[in-house]
Amino acid sequence: MLPAFEENAPTSAENAAGKALHYSRLNDRFIFADDSGLVVPALGGAPGVHSARYAGLQATNSQRIEKLLGEMRGKTGAERAAYFVCAIALAKEGRALAIVTDRVEGEILEAPRGAGGFGYDPVFYFPALGKTFAELPAEEKNQRSHRGKAFRKLLAALSSML
Repeated sequence: MLPAFEENAPTSAENAAGKALHYSRLNDRFIFADDSGLVVPALGGAPGVHSARYAGLQATNSQRIEKLLGEMRGKTGAERAAYFVCAIALAKEGRALAIVTDRVEGEILEAPRGAGGFGYDPVFYFPALGKTFAELPAEEKNQRSHRGKAFRKLLAALSSML
């Protein structure tokens, strides 16, 4: 078993870079790592880098959503603005080769909608399509999502290195 990397950096980019560098020191292969999260400015950036453990280490997606909606109670209009961010780092033998980030803007609904996706997707409303990420087919979500956009940036960075 590989030694764990503790994700305690203040930004997604630092967490992704830390993971990639940590694991790249353990072998001679290219390693990429990502860190993604939901950022709600009206909540001071929460859940942010704590998105996966926002309601506790063992919390389910439903419990995280429930906590988020509780924190959002009473917020209206621009206060419900949010974005997903994804950072991906590529490293080899303890050296960072690329760090890319991207994001997608949306807003937090008052109640979940849709059966697809995971995490906060049921409450993340994407105005450009009038749907939550949980209501989008996987292919369409991958074209629009923070993670899909960041991976395309990583592929472009890789192709420029070859």
